[in-house]
Amino acid sequence: MNKPLLLTERRLFAVFALLLVALLALSLWQWRNGAPLSASLLDILPHEPESALIEHAQQLSQQALDRELVVLISHPQAGSRLDGWADQLRQSGHFSQVQDRIDTDLAALASDLLAARSSLAPLELRQQLATYPQDYFSRRAAQIVDPLGGFSLVSAQQDWLGLIPAIQQQLQGNSPINIDLDGRLLIEAEGQTWYLLRLNSREGGFSGKGALAAAASLDQLTQHIHAEGGQVLASGSLLFAARAQQQAEMEISWLGGLSLLGSLLLIVGLFRRLGSLLAVLPALFGLWLGVTACIAVFGQIHVLTLVLGVSLIGVTIDFPMHYLSKGWVMQPWNAMAVLRATLPGLTLGMLANLIGYSALAFTPFVALTQVAVFSVAGLLGAYLCTLTALPWLLRRSRSLQPWPLPLGWMQLLLDWHARFVARINSRILLLIVMLFVLGGLFRIEQHDDLRQWIVPDAQLLEQARRIGELTGQQPTSQFFLVQGADEAQLLERLFSLERELDTQVMAGALTGYQSLGQLLAGRAGEPSLNQVLAALQPEDFAPLLELGVPEALIAEELLQLQQQPQQSLDALLHSRLGEPWRMLWLGEYQGARVGMVRLQGLGDSAALAVLADPAGGILWVDQPARLNRLFASTQRHALWAKVLASGAILILLAVFLGWRGALRTLTVSLASAVLAAATLGWLGLPLTLFSIFGLLLVTAIGVDYAIIMYEGVGGAATSLLGAFLAAVTTWLSFGLLALSATPAVSSFGLAVSLGLVFCFLLAPWARRVPA
Repeated sequence: MNKPLLLTERRLFAVFALLLVALLALSLWQWRNGAPLSASLLDILPHEPESALIEHAQQLSQQALDRELVVLISHPQAGSRLDGWADQLRQSGHFSQVQDRIDTDLAALASDLLAARSSLAPLELRQQLATYPQDYFSRRAAQIVDPLGGFSLVSAQQDWLGLIPAIQQQLQGNSPINIDLDGRLLIEAEGQTWYLLRLNSREGGFSGKGALAAAASLDQLTQHIHAEGGQVLASGSLLFAARAQQQAEMEISWLGGLSLLGSLLLIVGLFRRLGSLLAVLPALFGLWLGVTACIAVFGQIHVLTLVLGVSLIGVTIDFPMHYLSKGWVMQPWNAMAVLRATLPGLTLGMLANLIGYSALAFTPFVALTQVAVFSVAGLLGAYLCTLTALPWLLRRSRSLQPWPLPLGWMQLLLDWHARFVARINSRILLLIVMLFVLGGLFRIEQHDDLRQWIVPDAQLLEQARRIGELTGQQPTSQFFLVQGADEAQLLERLFSLERELDTQVMAGALTGYQSLGQLLAGRAGEPSLNQVLAALQPEDFAPLLELGVPEALIAEELLQLQQQPQQSLDALLHSRLGEPWRMLWLGEYQGARVGMVRLQGLGDSAALAVLADPAGGILWVDQPARLNRLFASTQRHALWAKVLASGAILILLAVFLGWRGALRTLTVSLASAVLAAATLGWLGLPLTLFSIFGLLLVTAIGVDYAIIMYEGVGGAATSLLGAFLAAVTTWLSFGLLALSATPAVSSFGLAVSLGLVFCFLLAPWARRVPA
């Protein structure tokens, strides 16, 4: 009599075995070159159609920031030990460049300066020569005879007019960084000497193991120097990314571990058989399939998706929990008979969940799309595993002997619910609920700011702030793009923008900027150097003649300067002088020449945004502001997607349960989400993008519980017990997420946790009303 059932179980298990082998082969191929993980926020942020030029500029800017590290070392013997420390970092193999000194050929650099004097002469110098030439040459004469008159890369005999010192100062700006006699970079501040190391990692900050290894090498050196009484300050996006990745991996381990452990203890405690632990198999299979599907669709999986995905253990275990909960009343246990009884409810719940998750895949937010793909694949995998593997693995009649007491508790809850409904007027209850919801929603605040997604390490933030103070380098993610039909127009627009930026620097809106126009300062403003030199008279440079400088030498230098050709932007950028400005040059784009203006110490982005003139070729790029606008748009997309998904779920439920049953079950799930949102308002917590995603998930979970209660397989108490077990295992996952140190993850977990409470409390109202 049992042979046909046994044959069916074997065939189903054979299907599962084939799926397992196929999944294993695909996973091995996907992970053949290491873990395809990503930690970059840029990989999961919302996208919108924008200028390819802006996107290209952002990529260039981000690539540079991802790999650059700045290290400051203060140590009593830093001058003699710096080379050894730099070698230690080089030998680690994790850095493509470790710069501890300026290795440039000074003679060649001096030659480049002399060849480009006419193109580099600052406007202030030209104005001094034109307005007060004798005062200028008096100061120049004093500078020549004073041994401490200032550092110049060329001798006075090569530069009688003294253009080079002014050009050097112009190119260096107001940087506090100095160079010692051995070419080492150092900063003197508050009685301390800090030696500077500039590092470039071989892999980007979001490369995974490469970033962690580079950060570990630097941390090892830092600990060594600290042990000797020295100080180390280090900053770079790579360090923040590595710290964030470590935190994510730690949370994946302990959140997933606690969730799994809690689920295992619950299962063993309730079903009192070690074999019942096989109920975890569908959850693990679902997680595996979710990871594999994400990598197949996106080429990689983000660590944030993994953190949220690991919590899917609590959702995917719902299928086996609903299945096993029938063991309280369907004894002796018959795996296939129970499966046949629960299959309609399990299938309907699975389809409703798939529709709910699939809707999120169509938002412009890659993070939601990844989680949606992960969840859809994970739920489908858990469902298939429950159907194909559990009947065979739990085929023995004594596989389940549940603890009877919980079933009695559920019956007590249902009895209390019946008495409560009988005693209170339904209209009064509805009014109380409405007032609670309206009051909570009125108090709730929507807040989505990229800076609230994560909490950067406080120690790294303080080091970055201190380095910014010492070096004067405080880069921002905002910048300008300037376009010109040719080099002349590009420079004209750059010079115009620089004048406006100088005004903003004086007003305190920013501390400085870096522009290609600074490299070609000799072409900014009037008079030109040639005009000034042509107007000079012998009496103007009389102070030099009084020093004994032959007039013929001065006349020869004047002639050389007047005949010196103007350097083009391309020529200067390819010279040694142009190295610091090369990353600002974007080349040609659609027939225009394009340069970037990077900002330092931005304090008032609104004051700079008004300087943009798209029609005049000046674009303002503010990535954080753009993303915050996109978050609001993404929320609207997600809500509309959920509205459409709810309509689809209503139609699906109506097909199987009728319109009355569909409305009853869907209303319970939507009410749970609304009550959870109102509770957030009463608690004074903001509604973030991830909170909304959590509430959308609640609607899917609520439908699942409502369907189980509506179907009522094994009786109302058994169905409520199945919903309770599913809620507990889900809470073990999502409730723990509320403890995450990442605000985005924490808000998601808290929203789902509140929703789960209401899903369970409202589940009895989903029971089928007798005709």
